[in-house]
Amino acid sequence: QVQLVESGGGLVQPGGSLRLSCAASGSIFRVYVMGWYRQAPGKQRELVASITTGGTTNYVDSVKGRFAISRDRAKNTMYLQMNSLKPEDTAVYYCKMAEPGMTYWGEGALVTVSP
Repeated sequence: QVQLVESGGGLVQPGGSLRLSCAASGSIFRVYVMGWYRQAPGKQRELVASITTGGTTNYVDSVKGRFAISRDRAKNTMYLQMNSLKPEDTAVYYCKMAEPGMTYWGEGALVTVSP
């Protein structure tokens, strides 16, 4: 069974950077969508960034120019590079991968942006 293992969360000061990783422990036949979501305290989960099988990326307006999603197909791993972090970026970040007929979620990584 495929499991998604997240790492890289933690406490960072405003203006700092973090890189989140999401590794699939197990084989995925064909990944056709990969994305990062986040859920801030008291708010609903939102899509932050996504990447298609063709490499097209998309970002929510609030993170454009600051975040970058990428992938390493050989490792079945994707990343979220977060720069110029703001307090409003504080949230639990979840990765998602999908293959035909199945969707996988990570358990979440807490990112706290605070002085």
